[in-house]
Amino acid sequence: MHNLLDKPPVLVVLYPLSNKMTAPKLLFTCVIVFFWTLLLSSFLHAIPAYPTDDSLIKVSETDSQKVNLSLYYDTLCPFCATFIVKNLTGVFFEDLINIINLKLVPWGNSYINKSSNGIVCQHGPDECILNILEACAIDVLQNVNKHYALIYCFEFLAIEGRQKDWKSCFTSLGLPKKPVLDCYISGNGTKLVQKYADETARLNPPHTFVPWVVVNNHPLQEEYQNFAAYVCKAYKGNGAPEVCKSLVTQIN
Repeated sequence: MHNLLDKPPVLVVLYPLSNKMTAPKLLFTCVIVFFWTLLLSSFLHAIPAYPTDDSLIKVSETDSQKVNLSLYYDTLCPFCATFIVKNLTGVFFEDLINIINLKLVPWGNSYINKSSNGIVCQHGPDECILNILEACAIDVLQNVNKHYALIYCFEFLAIEGRQKDWKSCFTSLGLPKKPVLDCYISGNGTKLVQKYADETARLNPPHTFVPWVVVNNHPLQEEYQNFAAYVCKAYKGNGAPEVCKSLVTQIN
Protein backbone atom coordinates (compact mmCIF):
# COMPACT_ATOMS: atom_id res chain seq x y z
CA MET A 1 0.00 0.00 0.00
CA HIS A 2 1.18 3.48 -0.76
CA ASN A 3 0.65 5.82 2.15
CA LEU A 4 -0.60 9.34 1.50
CA LEU A 5 2.30 10.69 3.52
CA ASP A 6 4.93 8.57 1.83
CA LYS A 7 6.99 11.57 0.78
CA PRO A 8 6.46 15.29 0.11
CA PRO A 9 4.55 15.88 -3.12
CA VAL A 10 6.04 17.95 -5.88
CA LEU A 11 4.35 20.97 -7.44
CA VAL A 12 4.64 20.77 -11.20
CA VAL A 13 3.39 22.26 -14.40
CA LEU A 14 3.10 20.41 -17.69
CA TYR A 15 6.42 19.82 -19.40
CA PRO A 16 6.92 19.47 -23.17
CA LEU A 17 6.95 15.87 -24.27
CA SER A 18 10.52 15.03 -25.18
CA ASN A 19 11.26 13.11 -28.38
CA LYS A 20 14.80 12.21 -27.30
CA MET A 21 15.85 8.65 -26.51
CA THR A 22 19.42 7.59 -25.86
CA ALA A 23 20.98 4.79 -27.92
CA PRO A 24 21.10 2.25 -25.02
CA LYS A 25 17.45 2.89 -24.19
CA LEU A 26 16.47 2.58 -27.85
CA LEU A 27 18.34 -0.70 -28.15
CA PHE A 28 16.70 -2.10 -25.02
CA THR A 29 13.29 -0.98 -26.26
CA CYS A 30 13.86 -2.82 -29.54
CA VAL A 31 14.76 -5.98 -27.64
CA ILE A 32 11.43 -6.05 -25.81
CA VAL A 33 9.24 -5.23 -28.84
CA PHE A 34 8.73 -8.93 -29.49
CA PHE A 35 7.74 -9.44 -25.84
CA TRP A 36 5.15 -6.66 -26.05
CA THR A 37 3.76 -8.03 -29.30
CA LEU A 38 3.14 -11.45 -27.81
CA LEU A 39 1.94 -10.43 -24.36
CA LEU A 40 0.10 -7.16 -24.85
CA SER A 41 -1.57 -7.92 -28.16
CA SER A 42 -3.64 -10.46 -26.27
CA PHE A 43 -5.49 -7.55 -24.63
CA LEU A 44 -6.42 -6.18 -28.04
CA HIS A 45 -8.19 -9.42 -28.88
CA ALA A 46 -9.49 -10.34 -25.45
CA ILE A 47 -13.01 -9.09 -26.12
CA PRO A 48 -14.86 -7.94 -29.26
CA ALA A 49 -14.72 -4.31 -30.31
CA TYR A 50 -17.61 -2.14 -29.25
CA PRO A 51 -20.51 -2.09 -31.75
CA THR A 52 -20.75 0.87 -34.11
CA ASP A 53 -24.22 0.07 -35.41
CA ASP A 54 -26.83 1.91 -33.31
CA SER A 55 -29.18 -1.02 -33.69
CA LEU A 56 -26.70 -3.20 -31.82
CA ILE A 57 -26.18 -0.85 -28.89
CA LYS A 58 -28.66 -2.31 -26.45
CA VAL A 59 -28.27 -3.01 -22.76
CA SER A 60 -28.55 -6.74 -22.29
CA GLU A 61 -29.47 -8.45 -19.04
CA THR A 62 -25.81 -9.29 -18.58
CA ASP A 63 -24.75 -5.68 -19.15
CA SER A 64 -27.25 -4.38 -16.62
CA GLN A 65 -25.96 -6.82 -14.00
CA LYS A 66 -22.27 -6.17 -14.50
CA VAL A 67 -20.22 -5.37 -11.44
CA ASN A 68 -18.59 -1.93 -11.24
CA LEU A 69 -14.88 -2.29 -10.51
CA SER A 70 -12.99 0.97 -10.03
CA LEU A 71 -9.29 1.52 -9.42
CA TYR A 72 -8.03 4.83 -8.01
CA TYR A 73 -4.28 5.03 -8.42
CA ASP A 74 -1.09 6.99 -9.00
CA THR A 75 0.69 6.12 -12.22
CA LEU A 76 4.14 5.96 -10.60
CA CYS A 77 3.13 4.39 -7.31
CA PRO A 78 5.09 1.09 -7.22
CA PHE A 79 2.22 -0.73 -5.52
CA CYS A 80 -0.26 0.57 -8.10
CA ALA A 81 1.92 -0.39 -11.05
CA THR A 82 2.46 -3.86 -9.63
CA PHE A 83 -1.26 -4.30 -8.99
CA ILE A 84 -2.12 -3.33 -12.57
CA VAL A 85 0.53 -5.51 -14.16
CA LYS A 86 0.37 -8.59 -11.93
CA ASN A 87 -3.16 -8.62 -10.50
CA LEU A 88 -5.73 -6.62 -12.41
CA THR A 89 -4.56 -7.99 -15.73
CA GLY A 90 -6.08 -11.33 -14.78
CA VAL A 91 -9.61 -10.12 -15.54
CA PHE A 92 -8.78 -10.36 -19.26
CA PHE A 93 -7.67 -13.97 -19.07
CA GLU A 94 -10.26 -15.43 -16.72
CA ASP A 95 -13.36 -14.02 -18.47
CA LEU A 96 -14.00 -11.65 -15.58
CA ILE A 97 -13.89 -8.72 -18.00
CA ASN A 98 -17.23 -9.97 -19.36
CA ILE A 99 -19.00 -9.37 -16.04
CA ILE A 100 -17.40 -6.10 -14.95
CA ASN A 101 -17.42 -2.44 -15.87
CA LEU A 102 -13.76 -1.61 -15.37
CA LYS A 103 -12.97 2.00 -14.52
CA LEU A 104 -9.44 3.33 -14.11
CA VAL A 105 -8.97 6.67 -12.35
CA PRO A 106 -5.36 7.92 -12.63
CA TRP A 107 -5.24 10.60 -9.96
CA GLY A 108 -4.71 8.96 -6.58
CA ASN A 109 -2.84 11.20 -4.14
CA SER A 110 -2.42 14.13 -6.50
CA TYR A 111 -4.18 17.40 -5.82
CA ILE A 112 -4.54 20.90 -7.21
CA ASN A 113 -2.72 23.74 -5.46
CA LYS A 114 -5.37 26.42 -5.01
CA SER A 115 -2.95 29.33 -4.96
CA SER A 116 -1.06 28.41 -8.12
CA ASN A 117 -3.70 26.21 -9.78
CA GLY A 118 -0.87 23.77 -10.48
CA ILE A 119 -1.13 20.00 -10.23
CA VAL A 120 0.72 18.49 -7.29
CA CYS A 121 1.87 14.92 -7.88
CA GLN A 122 3.22 12.56 -5.24
CA HIS A 123 6.00 11.26 -7.47
CA GLY A 124 6.92 14.39 -9.39
CA PRO A 125 6.69 15.65 -12.99
CA ASP A 126 6.82 12.24 -14.69
CA GLU A 127 3.76 11.13 -12.75
CA CYS A 128 1.80 14.23 -13.73
CA ILE A 129 2.59 13.53 -17.37
CA LEU A 130 1.60 9.87 -17.11
CA ASN A 131 -1.59 10.66 -15.17
CA ILE A 132 -2.70 12.88 -18.03
CA LEU A 133 -1.55 10.51 -20.76
CA GLU A 134 -3.43 7.62 -19.19
CA ALA A 135 -6.52 9.80 -18.76
CA CYS A 136 -6.26 10.69 -22.45
CA ALA A 137 -5.83 7.04 -23.41
CA ILE A 138 -8.98 6.10 -21.51
CA ASP A 139 -10.87 8.93 -23.20
CA VAL A 140 -9.79 8.46 -26.82
CA LEU A 141 -9.22 4.68 -26.83
CA GLN A 142 -12.61 3.89 -25.40
CA ASN A 143 -12.39 0.16 -26.03
CA VAL A 144 -11.27 -1.17 -22.65
CA ASN A 145 -8.89 -3.77 -24.04
CA LYS A 146 -7.07 -1.09 -26.04
CA HIS A 147 -6.61 1.54 -23.36
CA TYR A 148 -5.83 -1.10 -20.75
CA ALA A 149 -3.12 -2.57 -22.98
CA LEU A 150 -1.52 0.86 -23.30
CA ILE A 151 -1.76 1.56 -19.57
CA TYR A 152 -0.35 -1.89 -18.82
CA CYS A 153 2.64 -1.07 -21.00
CA PHE A 154 3.17 2.32 -19.31
CA GLU A 155 3.01 0.72 -15.87
CA PHE A 156 5.33 -2.12 -16.84
CA LEU A 157 7.91 0.46 -17.88
CA ALA A 158 7.31 2.34 -14.62
CA ILE A 159 8.14 -0.78 -12.61
CA GLU A 160 11.45 -0.96 -14.44
CA GLY A 161 12.12 2.75 -13.90
CA ARG A 162 11.81 3.43 -17.63
CA GLN A 163 8.62 5.50 -17.61
CA LYS A 164 10.23 8.09 -19.91
CA ASP A 165 10.14 5.46 -22.68
CA TRP A 166 6.34 5.49 -22.75
CA LYS A 167 6.20 6.38 -26.46
CA SER A 168 7.56 2.94 -27.30
CA CYS A 169 4.27 1.44 -26.12
CA PHE A 170 2.35 2.83 -29.09
CA THR A 171 4.75 1.17 -31.51
CA SER A 172 4.77 -2.10 -29.60
CA LEU A 173 1.00 -2.32 -29.55
CA GLY A 174 0.29 -0.79 -32.94
CA LEU A 175 -1.95 1.82 -31.32
CA PRO A 176 -2.36 5.36 -32.68
CA LYS A 177 -0.19 7.89 -30.87
CA LYS A 178 -1.58 11.10 -32.35
CA PRO A 179 -5.05 11.13 -30.69
CA VAL A 180 -3.53 10.61 -27.25
CA LEU A 181 -0.85 13.26 -27.76
CA ASP A 182 -3.39 15.68 -29.21
CA CYS A 183 -5.46 15.21 -26.07
CA TYR A 184 -2.42 15.96 -23.91
CA ILE A 185 -1.16 18.96 -25.87
CA SER A 186 -4.59 20.56 -26.27
CA GLY A 187 -5.11 20.68 -22.52
CA ASN A 188 -8.10 18.36 -22.68
CA GLY A 189 -6.14 15.80 -20.68
CA THR A 190 -5.72 18.31 -17.86
CA LYS A 191 -9.49 18.78 -17.79
CA LEU A 192 -9.95 15.02 -17.64
CA VAL A 193 -7.68 14.58 -14.62
CA GLN A 194 -9.40 17.50 -12.89
CA LYS A 195 -12.65 15.55 -13.23
CA TYR A 196 -10.85 12.54 -11.76
CA ALA A 197 -9.70 14.78 -8.92
CA ASP A 198 -13.31 15.69 -8.15
CA GLU A 199 -14.40 12.06 -8.32
CA THR A 200 -11.59 10.94 -6.04
CA ALA A 201 -12.41 13.71 -3.56
CA ARG A 202 -16.01 12.43 -3.37
CA LEU A 203 -15.01 8.91 -2.33
CA ASN A 204 -16.87 7.87 0.81
CA PRO A 205 -15.04 6.85 2.87
CA PRO A 206 -12.07 8.82 1.53
CA HIS A 207 -9.15 6.79 0.23
CA THR A 208 -6.30 6.43 2.68
CA PHE A 209 -3.79 4.77 0.35
CA VAL A 210 -3.38 3.67 -3.22
CA PRO A 211 -4.19 1.47 -4.99
CA TRP A 212 -7.75 2.02 -3.79
CA VAL A 213 -10.17 -0.54 -5.23
CA VAL A 214 -13.94 -0.17 -5.13
CA VAL A 215 -16.47 -2.87 -6.07
CA ASN A 216 -20.04 -1.64 -6.51
CA ASN A 217 -19.28 1.41 -4.32
CA HIS A 218 -17.78 -0.82 -1.62
CA PRO A 219 -14.10 0.01 -0.90
CA LEU A 220 -12.05 -3.13 -0.41
CA GLN A 221 -9.32 -1.30 1.53
CA GLU A 222 -6.63 -3.79 2.61
CA GLU A 223 -8.49 -6.59 0.81
CA TYR A 224 -7.92 -5.03 -2.61
CA GLN A 225 -5.80 -7.91 -3.90
CA ASN A 226 -8.82 -10.18 -3.45
CA PHE A 227 -10.88 -7.96 -5.77
CA ALA A 228 -11.76 -10.86 -8.10
CA ALA A 229 -13.48 -12.77 -5.29
CA TYR A 230 -15.52 -9.69 -4.38
CA VAL A 231 -16.47 -9.19 -8.02
CA CYS A 232 -17.69 -12.79 -8.25
CA LYS A 233 -19.66 -12.44 -5.03
CA ALA A 234 -21.28 -9.22 -6.23
CA TYR A 235 -22.27 -10.60 -9.62
CA LYS A 236 -25.92 -11.64 -9.68
CA GLY A 237 -26.30 -12.53 -13.32
CA ASN A 238 -26.29 -15.86 -15.10
CA GLY A 239 -23.23 -17.57 -16.52
CA ALA A 240 -20.59 -16.45 -14.04
CA PRO A 241 -17.03 -17.25 -15.15
CA GLU A 242 -15.74 -20.65 -14.10
CA VAL A 243 -13.06 -19.04 -11.95
CA CYS A 244 -15.74 -17.62 -9.66
CA LYS A 245 -16.56 -21.07 -8.29
CA SER A 246 -13.27 -21.20 -6.45
CA LEU A 247 -12.83 -17.50 -5.76
CA VAL A 248 -15.98 -16.84 -3.75
CA THR A 249 -14.89 -19.33 -1.10
CA GLN A 250 -11.97 -17.06 -0.27
CA ILE A 251 -14.20 -14.42 1.31
CA ASN A 252 -17.12 -16.50 2.61
